Amino acid sequence: MRWEAFLGHVQERGEYTTPQEAERAARTVLALLGAHLVGEVRAELAARLPETFALVLLNPLQTAEPLPPERFLRATAAWIEGATEQTAAWDVSAVLSVAADAAGEELTRRILLQLPPGYDLLFGRPERA
Repeated sequence: MRWEAFLGHVQERGEYTTPQEAERAARTVLALLGAHLVGEVRAELAARLPETFALVLLNPLQTAEPLPPERFLRATAAWIEGATEQTAAWDVSAVLSVAADAAGEELTRRILLQLPPGYDLLFGRPERA
């Protein structure tokens, strides 16, 4: 996916007023996500993202353990100036849903297998019972 398209989708889904706000959210969320993914899954997702965001994903922020969704949201809020957990949830959902679209269903399924339960909602792909 091209830079402009990816950022445009994030801006639209996040209802950001500027591309800079969308870019800030995308960089933060993808840096945190990159710490949770390993191996081929991370490399395949990076290959489907614009180069700048692929580099962010491949050079992640460090975490000691995979964070459950609630802690992922808190970590996102901590990295975005002025964010709350509620605004971080909006940021995460906007970015991860666009990343899932870029990844496609099969890769998104494999991404979700590497993450703790509950991330399906953040990716806009709720598990079917």
